[in-house]
Amino acid sequence: MAERKKQKIYRADYTPPPFFVDSIELRLELDPVATRVSSRLRCRANPQARDTSTLVLNGERLELAGVRLQGVALDSSRYHHDGSLLTIRDVPDAFTLEVDTVINPRDNTALEGLYLSSGNYCTQCEAEGFRRITCFPDRPDVMSVYTTTIVADRDACPVLLSNGNPVDSGVLDDGRHWVTWHDPFPKPCYLFALVAGDLVRISDSFRTMSGREVALHIYVEERNREKCAHAMESLKKAMRWDEQVYGREYDLDIYMIVAVDDFNMGAMENKGLNIFNSKYVLARPETATDADYEGIEGVIGHEYFHNWTGNRITCRDWFQLSLKEGLTVFRDQEFSSDMGSRPVKRIHDVNVIRTFQFREDAGPMAHPVRPDSFVEINNFYTLTVYNKGAEVIRMIHTLLGADGFRRGMDLYFERHDGQAVTCDDFVQAMEDANNADLAIFRRWYDQAGTPVLSVRQQYDAAQQELRLTMGQSCPPTPGQPDKQPFCIPVRIGLLDSRGREMDFGVHGREDAGDLLVLEKAEQEFRLTGVRERPVLSLLRNFSAPVRVDRRLDDDELAFLMAHDTDPFNRWDAGQQLAMNSLLKGIRAWQQGREESFPAAFARAFARLLNDADSDPAFLALALTLPAESWIGQQMAVVDPDAIFVVRQGFRHDLGRSLRQDFLARYQNLATDAAYVYTAAEAGRRSLRNCCLSYLLAVRRNSRADADMLALGRRQYLESDNMTDRFAALAAVVHADRALADELLADFYKRFRDDPLVVDKWFMLQATCSLPGTLERVRALTGHPDFTLKNPNRVRSLIGAFCSANQWQFHAADGSGYRFLADHVLELDAINPQIAARLLTPLTMLKRYDAGRRELMREQLRRIAARPGLSDDVAEIVGRSLEQE
Repeated sequence: MAERKKQKIYRADYTPPPFFVDSIELRLELDPVATRVSSRLRCRANPQARDTSTLVLNGERLELAGVRLQGVALDSSRYHHDGSLLTIRDVPDAFTLEVDTVINPRDNTALEGLYLSSGNYCTQCEAEGFRRITCFPDRPDVMSVYTTTIVADRDACPVLLSNGNPVDSGVLDDGRHWVTWHDPFPKPCYLFALVAGDLVRISDSFRTMSGREVALHIYVEERNREKCAHAMESLKKAMRWDEQVYGREYDLDIYMIVAVDDFNMGAMENKGLNIFNSKYVLARPETATDADYEGIEGVIGHEYFHNWTGNRITCRDWFQLSLKEGLTVFRDQEFSSDMGSRPVKRIHDVNVIRTFQFREDAGPMAHPVRPDSFVEINNFYTLTVYNKGAEVIRMIHTLLGADGFRRGMDLYFERHDGQAVTCDDFVQAMEDANNADLAIFRRWYDQAGTPVLSVRQQYDAAQQELRLTMGQSCPPTPGQPDKQPFCIPVRIGLLDSRGREMDFGVHGREDAGDLLVLEKAEQEFRLTGVRERPVLSLLRNFSAPVRVDRRLDDDELAFLMAHDTDPFNRWDAGQQLAMNSLLKGIRAWQQGREESFPAAFARAFARLLNDADSDPAFLALALTLPAESWIGQQMAVVDPDAIFVVRQGFRHDLGRSLRQDFLARYQNLATDAAYVYTAAEAGRRSLRNCCLSYLLAVRRNSRADADMLALGRRQYLESDNMTDRFAALAAVVHADRALADELLADFYKRFRDDPLVVDKWFMLQATCSLPGTLERVRALTGHPDFTLKNPNRVRSLIGAFCSANQWQFHAADGSGYRFLADHVLELDAINPQIAARLLTPLTMLKRYDAGRRELMREQLRRIAARPGLSDDVAEIVGRSLEQE
């Protein structure tokens, strides 16, 4: 039977589950096309439910082979399966239900439920994949104890893994072997996991703070055996950090990680058995960049931290997704900050928020951190839920302080361990532990959009008082035309005329320190003891996810760029200075004029380049011009041509005018030492490669200098690590087709057997800024190594071109839009989740000129007209067209 189309569901309509499942025993007899699944559920009616005479279970993309109630087989008059729901009538208050199903892992290209990856079986059950394995109440507030027996051929699947601890094993008469796993901690079905296949194990151990020995296992394919050391070390760091910072100790005897090549997301925190996209496990210097090493450490930490913030305490329903994801992103950000450079990590995180999440807030899919409704939950694994959700947690940390936040976390764990709860429960624990009132703050969970913060200042020299009048507003978003004021924590600092920090007080708030809390549409703050007219450093460390409406001239920005003691604001002043120059250049270009960058910007840029005292990683970020997408967000109508031409021109002119400075810095940062991944060494490489990228920067339709191309070629050939080799290759690819083709051929020849490096090869060609890239990308879709069935490969070619090559994707003839729509339609039949995520560039059509807007609308309508379109794609297309 066909699955039913999903209907929109609303958070306000939540009702508790009519039945609980105290335990489930699973037996899976693995076969590529006919895996038999037998489940035994011990169920009891929820005494708070209204009607418990009928049991309804989710079950999709499976063949129902039998149903038994209390050991008695039911005939078809007692149950009905419509392809999506199994309905059983006249059930008692407590009973045992057995369900037999047959599923086809080989044909499961959606990668939800049980599927095959490189010949190995693995699962992905979040959010609603378990219903594709067996019939079950597939919702996170049904928590059960799992016992899982896996049966498989010994040669094909010598390794059989599931959640918890192994408790029994054996061999059947037919030669197949089996292993039984038991997880003593109740969990929702989205945390169920199974892996079976021909894998090797890398082993280590960790002694917890209470003295228990935990076995650590990473499972990979044989060819990847030597690429797991960094992941293992990252895991041990994360375990120790969670003990030291939050007092949280791991609770099972074994912690397992499995790396698979075919995975829709980054990783999955299944209890005791994390399944990872191989991108976030595998690394060695020859094949992984510093960014890869950093990403592995962060994602390993994120999934481990979920053991307490996601597994031991989970979300009541999917509207509460940020309860586990926003909190855990905050925790992994703090972990990474402690492992490396805190200012650099903060800048990276804010860049994601401002460049991508703010854009999401301004689009048709805008939603609160805790959404009010959805059709397809997979569409709400978003930057709003994850990264803005983390900013909401960070603001609570800022308001309560580190000690107060820890008190709140301790109470949260004590009060809700083993429960499925809500975002309100988390905030309540923070309030109760600190005797705090966060009533206004809760609006961050309920209101969508990016607030705009404004500030006016008036200095009274006689009174030595600075009056700050702060205001806030928030643009309308779908379904929310009007917003109430948010609670916005605003960290500030004052600098004197020589750039030194000034002491000050806050009238009426002796304990305020440097933190002002804005809770009204407009509010005045009186800063006392201000001995001279100050320069205001506003929103330090990006203390709230807001846009700032504040006009500073170039001299003021250059002053903050040179003197601000807050690293984030120092970086941001430079970005604003660059943005002012770029926007001025864009206006000139649109009027047919060419304008060079202003002198104040050039001087500030040169000072940064020659700064010998600051962290090189910070300098590399500070020397990077604002991204094209962030520039576009500052414009009433996005002009992709003007943005690209002017930004590229600025990079070229800076590279030419400061060539000797760039060369000197590049050479001074060289080393003969072998590669090692540390924060300091990664920072050195990032600044050196930033210099190289400027030295090879070209204007549109021009060529790079031959000497600089030779420099890039030499670094590519002589590098002993992927970071430097890939940076050199990228610089050449954006500068010269002929040399790029030579080096790309060499790169592919060297690394053609490593899928993750081949992904880099595809991505680099897709993001090439030279003309003609779309034609090359089209040709690459026919390359023997390209397949739509592998999400990493799709993201590296199609996703990279459409999201990261904005000038060519937004070609005025609409060719980029047609290319994306073609592949969304093809991919929707294979993997709807990935197809839907590719659509993002087409959803922002209202931000573009009338011609491009109509071309995007045409492709969205074409997609919408396709019969049998998935719920994933249909929801995004429908909401995108509604905005018009």
